Amino acid sequence: MDGKILSNFIANQLVHEKYGGVVPELASRAHMQHIVPVVDTALREANCAMSTLDAIAFTQSPGLIGSLLVGAQFAKSLSLALDKPLIAVHHMQAHVLANLIDPDNRPSFPFLCLTVSGGHTQIVLAHSPLKLEVIGQTIDDAAGEAFDKSAKLLGLPYPGGPLVDKYAKNGDPLKFKFAEPQIPALNFSFSGLKTSVLYFLQKQEPGFIEANLYDLCASVQYSIIRILIKKLEKAVKETGIRQVCIAGGVSANSGLRKALTETGQRLGWKTFIPKFEYCTDNAAMIAITAWYKYHAGDFSNLEISPSARAEW
Repeated sequence: MDGKILSNFIANQLVHEKYGGVVPELASRAHMQHIVPVVDTALREANCAMSTLDAIAFTQSPGLIGSLLVGAQFAKSLSLALDKPLIAVHHMQAHVLANLIDPDNRPSFPFLCLTVSGGHTQIVLAHSPLKLEVIGQTIDDAAGEAFDKSAKLLGLPYPGGPLVDKYAKNGDPLKFKFAEPQIPALNFSFSGLKTSVLYFLQKQEPGFIEANLYDLCASVQYSIIRILIKKLEKAVKETGIRQVCIAGGVSANSGLRKALTETGQRLGWKTFIPKFEYCTDNAAMIAITAWYKYHAGDFSNLEISPSARAEW
């Protein structure tokens, strides 16, 4: 229906919290348990019968291979049973195109997108919905990993990134300074920052973290965001493109959203930030990508296999 999202129902996996991170085997099992109820709920929310669907889309890559296999096999089964086209979607492409969901607040092409998630950090030049070019990316840890690993060093439970964001609002972002890697071109590195936080904390007396938690969170968040925004500024300068978006799970971070808005106002960019529910992994971003691929006739056959790798 003209790219309109009718349902965006998601099943959260709380089982990982007690392990301090995602356990792939548990994630796969949870996918198997939830996929039928989630699809059923989504269809009811959208007031659609399964027979009225035009195509079946699924996330083909990248991600945890077990979870991808569950989704791929379910989608293939539906495609075969309903005799509907199958559409394979790239997870990172979908994050970028989440910026096209809202018809009243979407960029025009070409635009730049800073895509930041738990596993990936990229600067993408979007020439068109289906022609996306990665012009910069992390060479080690992603921004989301830097948040979560720093949070773990601070003794915060998983997932720690949202808690860092929450506590940072009450702290001084300039209280503590951490390493800022000097990486060439438009690429990123966050392993040095993580190590800098570790070494700094190891030198402190017992009780230091508890006494300075808000300032530590604010300083860590400031350091990560500074790295991201500086590279984005460089990308705008090199390409001359002044329509700028963010996407991915870390784009839900209030500090990053504020920094992008303020930088855009200062430098004259036109900035776009997806609604919160379209930032973290969600069904709507897969659907909007599939909508463009459907109209381009970009279908897959039943032999396609999921992949954990992120190649475009």
